Amino acid sequence: MMQLTSFPPCQLDSTQGTLNLPDDLLNQWLVLFFYPKNNTPGCTQEAQEFALLYPEFQKAQTRVFGISRDSLKSHHNARVRLDLPFDLISDPEEIACQYFGVIKLKRLYGREYMGIERSTFLINPQGDIQTAWRNVKVKDHAQSVLNKLNELQSTF
Repeated sequence: MMQLTSFPPCQLDSTQGTLNLPDDLLNQWLVLFFYPKNNTPGCTQEAQEFALLYPEFQKAQTRVFGISRDSLKSHHNARVRLDLPFDLISDPEEIACQYFGVIKLKRLYGREYMGIERSTFLINPQGDIQTAWRNVKVKDHAQSVLNKLNELQSTF
């Protein structure tokens, strides 16, 4: 099982400042959702669904972060435009993306390129990845993550 504790120490910028990884993400439940690009229909819907359920994640004492390769400026703009209550992490050098294995060969209109495969990771306070969702379909995904979190916390 992959662990956040083995994440190589680094700093990544977020919409609330610099995060020291993995230290700043340990000792709490955590949802990390990786998405391809700000201001695209699927990514907007996914962020909005997590935002809608954010009070429930807070009740469960769980931090939520969205991560993409977008610039910090793009993240700030998206966060304000969508009124997101959680932070977005900028990973232009793909440090977190590579560690979590979300960079995949993708195809769009016959063109191949390397991009982020929409993926979500639910991590316990010890840094263990409890559940990983790969190649996520957006509709109702945030609710599925919340359901799994509630299930895990009731047995943890």
